[in-house]
Amino acid sequence: MNISILYEDNHLLVVEKPVNVPVQEDSSRDKDLLTILKEDIKVRYQKPGNVYLGLVHRLDRPVGGAIVFAKTSKAASRLADSLRKQEFDRSYLAVVRGTPQKKQAVLEHYLKKDTRKNQVSVVSAGEKGAKKAKLEYEVLAGTGELSLLHVKLYTGRSHQIRVQLSSIGCPLYGDQKYGSKVNSPGQQIALWAFSLKFPHPVKKEPVMLHSLPPNTYPWNVWPDILENLAH
Repeated sequence: MNISILYEDNHLLVVEKPVNVPVQEDSSRDKDLLTILKEDIKVRYQKPGNVYLGLVHRLDRPVGGAIVFAKTSKAASRLADSLRKQEFDRSYLAVVRGTPQKKQAVLEHYLKKDTRKNQVSVVSAGEKGAKKAKLEYEVLAGTGELSLLHVKLYTGRSHQIRVQLSSIGCPLYGDQKYGSKVNSPGQQIALWAFSLKFPHPVKKEPVMLHSLPPNTYPWNVWPDILENLAH
């Protein structure tokens, strides 16, 4: 599998996760990104024994784009600390069905996960197991039927973007779980981890990276906008 490396040094490895590849081993037993990258490091650097690679954050299996791994345990703990302190800026591109009422808005909900069904729902603040979820979106363009959104995450809840956008009547294109009424089986979820900005765990200077979605439908409806975002 050809994995695109966005940044690498002795402490960090940032790659472009392909869609439909799990980040770590799951019940499907399909080859996961963590294992693929460990094997790649072992070969590229001719490392004997086990290779250390720490998972810093996750992306849902259907989602592609920029993801960070730590190459040392020290880097892993410092990056985890940065995440806790909300020093990680993570933004996504999303194509949704319909048009949000507001061109730009902050969404706050309380979400609860049913681990048995692997399904997340919006619940009231006081409900047991409810966790606060916050994101900000901006509509970049729209066709009426579809809208291209830039989404900034403030919290990292499971399925957060999918559930929160669905709750305002704009489910993600291709999302079977939270938009089954408007999406058909087999469509690929249009959610992409677009940009990352975080302090380097050792050098402390800001690391800024971005990854653009593939030139396929529905992303290719707006080639000029995506090209401009890259610059």
